[in-house]
Amino acid sequence: MWAWALLPVLLAAGGIVGIWTVYAISVSNNSVNVTAKFPFISECAAYQPESAVFCLFCNVWASLIIWVVVIRYQQVRDLGDQCRRANLAALVLGFIAASGVSILGSFPLKASVVIHLFGAYLAFFVGLAYFWVQLWLTYKAGPSQDRHWVGPWRVALCSLCTLFLIGMFILKPAGFRSQAAISEWAMIMVFFILFGSFAVEFRHVDRFQVTVQKQDGAMGSNDVSTKRSLVVYQS
Repeated sequence: MWAWALLPVLLAAGGIVGIWTVYAISVSNNSVNVTAKFPFISECAAYQPESAVFCLFCNVWASLIIWVVVIRYQQVRDLGDQCRRANLAALVLGFIAASGVSILGSFPLKASVVIHLFGAYLAFFVGLAYFWVQLWLTYKAGPSQDRHWVGPWRVALCSLCTLFLIGMFILKPAGFRSQAAISEWAMIMVFFILFGSFAVEFRHVDRFQVTVQKQDGAMGSNDVSTKRSLVVYQS
């Protein structure tokens, strides 16, 4: 029953350790000068080999994010149809945010500023929207024995993410680059903690099943249709 709860925990722990690993490599290689200014994450991953390591981490994170998003979507759907539209919106937002993570990792800042920033905006803004929708679903989607404490926790974390994101875009143009970079690092770590919070709901998942079945067409036709279903078994 606790096996699926390890997935968001793995994403959160691996994400936080991963970004600081990239930071450590960039500092050890003198790719960034932390005495002059504190670097943005993208600056830490601008040169090799930290760029390749960051790319690898981002694509692994994107894959894990997709799994978390899909399982959470199916879990909410199984609780009833009262939040169908919001749940579908969260699914789409989660996929877009995961794509943004993959894009920003695959296109380092030195390779293509425009594409890298496009991926960052998708990851940051769409990712934040995903968590606000999930916060709404925490209170609205079916009965939950955990919402009385995980709800306020997510309110605080989503609010922190929003403040860090706003602060980053205010501080950087104002010339406070180090403070803006610190806001970015803090925001990303809170993002990963928010993903880790899904372990609370995932601990109720006994089994997640994906089935693909072939069915004969109507009227004895030889046409074959494919049926896919996602099933979350909850305790």
